[in-house]
Amino acid sequence: MFTFVPRDKVSKNWVIVGPLVSIFFTIFFGLLIFTFLGYDPLETLYQVFMSPFSRIDRISDIFVKACPLIIIGCGLMLCFRANIWNIGAEGQFIMGALLAGSFALLFPDVETKFLLLIMLVIGFIGGALWAFIPAILKTKLNVNEILVSLMLVYVAMLFIDFIVRGPLRDPMSFGFPLTKPYPEGALINKIPFPGIGFLGQLHYGILIILLLIPLSWIFINKTLGGFKITVLGSAPKASKFAGFKENSITTTVLLLSGGLAGVAGVVEVSANMGQLQPEVSFGYGFTAIIVAFLGRLNPVGIFFAGITIATVKLGADNAQMAMGIPKVVTGLFEGILLFFLLTGETLQKYQIKWNKVK
Repeated sequence: MFTFVPRDKVSKNWVIVGPLVSIFFTIFFGLLIFTFLGYDPLETLYQVFMSPFSRIDRISDIFVKACPLIIIGCGLMLCFRANIWNIGAEGQFIMGALLAGSFALLFPDVETKFLLLIMLVIGFIGGALWAFIPAILKTKLNVNEILVSLMLVYVAMLFIDFIVRGPLRDPMSFGFPLTKPYPEGALINKIPFPGIGFLGQLHYGILIILLLIPLSWIFINKTLGGFKITVLGSAPKASKFAGFKENSITTTVLLLSGGLAGVAGVVEVSANMGQLQPEVSFGYGFTAIIVAFLGRLNPVGIFFAGITIATVKLGADNAQMAMGIPKVVTGLFEGILLFFLLTGETLQKYQIKWNKVK
């Protein structure tokens, strides 16, 4: 028999070493699985981790893929630091994109980018309103936010599917469930480089993460609001003794988290799709949970974690095309990584004590 005993002191070195060890074991066991399935482990390693860096346009695509992950991850960081478990960022992503996209379609001829700024605000509001549902149920009725936020993901999926196939369906889409294309003012343009042209799909949306990372770091480390969030998550009794309002903090972090997920939805659709469709997210909200923990709930760490996960995702796509590896198999990397991250998080805070069975 064994039990988990809280450690008297948490090692600060493990905060850095833990994710690196998790990545190492993920690679090790991932290669074992690929070898067992009959794939060349070295070729798989190259395709997943090296091929995304083989061309400059592929490198730019890493940042494009990481952009929504980092934006959502920064929002989830606030919730997880407060020990509030928002698992529904995927639904908030969808609702932000849907609300902002519906607004953009009301102005089919607008070319000014002021429309895009309004869409980002509306997307934030859409994601925040979707997160407000678990927030109000948590604070007023003490309903578990994990279950509510997760179930609302599937409500959001069905809702956007209904809207796109019904009221907003483009009659000229030849039977496909698509809305009319966004007006020019609602699109996020690609970044041109003098003498080079465009680097893959690199767009101006990445400027949001360059602004969001330092702002998030300042908020968490240099403001009273960030201090309250950290104290509530690490020492709830101390937070209550200090007079911090738990319900207010809970609502705030959920609204901010949902709002940022909504912004990520606007960026993804406006930059890469240009119109609404039944599937606007490809698991970004769920993957961002891994990004937040891999980044140790730190904005700078989340940036590098987002780049890492985006690299693995693009590398997995390359492995599918080059080696014929099924997507289900390459998806094991994310599951294994999450397992080792949670294991490392547990061992950081607890030590295993073996008890002799009498």
